Amino acid sequence: MPLVQIENGKVVDSTAAASSASDKKSNAESKSTSGLGKEAFLQLLVAQMQYQDPLEPMDNTEYISQLATFSQLEAIQNMTDKVSYSMANELVGKYVILNTPSGTVNGKVDYVMYENGDVYLAVDDGLYSIDDLDTVADGEYYEAFQMASLLSSMIARLPSEANLTASHAKDVKAAREIYDSMNQYQKGFVSKEDLDKLEKLEKKLKELIGSSDSDSTDSPDKTDPSDETDSSDSTDKKDEVTDG
Repeated sequence: MPLVQIENGKVVDSTAAASSASDKKSNAESKSTSGLGKEAFLQLLVAQMQYQDPLEPMDNTEYISQLATFSQLEAIQNMTDKVSYSMANELVGKYVILNTPSGTVNGKVDYVMYENGDVYLAVDDGLYSIDDLDTVADGEYYEAFQMASLLSSMIARLPSEANLTASHAKDVKAAREIYDSMNQYQKGFVSKEDLDKLEKLEKKLKELIGSSDSDSTDSPDKTDPSDETDSSDSTDKKDEVTDG
């Protein structure tokens, strides 16, 4: 156990600042509701006993009270760890959404790993801290979330109305088929902006295709004058043969 400094008859906690820049567990303990980790609390208690005035020793009642406080602190922290571990174990097989420093990650929890008092969730071949956990979802919610995300990415790749051409008809149709295949619950995950853009593109596409069909219908067929001449000569020859 590290020694505790005594200055001017007072205990100086020299271990709090340098306790754990690398140890996350110690950091978590220092964030308890009392603001004092159980290790530091125990050090202070021992220091009080070690440097008490022999002529006026610590009162037994005060000692028991401090010891009880220490026991409560340790029990609360142990209970917190157990609750955290239990919650992590229950996440195995469930779909989660994580907000990590590198972005949003979603998928099914394959297993849970414990390392140095920290809990990590294995999702899509990656390990993420349970502190990054944002949402726990059932299968129906996750499927709806995935389909809405897929549709949103498809619509995002579509051009604006001004740049839309008839060649985009296949992509617009594919997005519409995805939306139509969704049930009412899943459609609730689609943003209004995405749906409005899809409907506007469909309307514009109908105008483009309709205009193209109209142009092809209105243009008259032109007959080659040489064809008319050849037809006339052929008729005259048939008449001569008949007269003969």
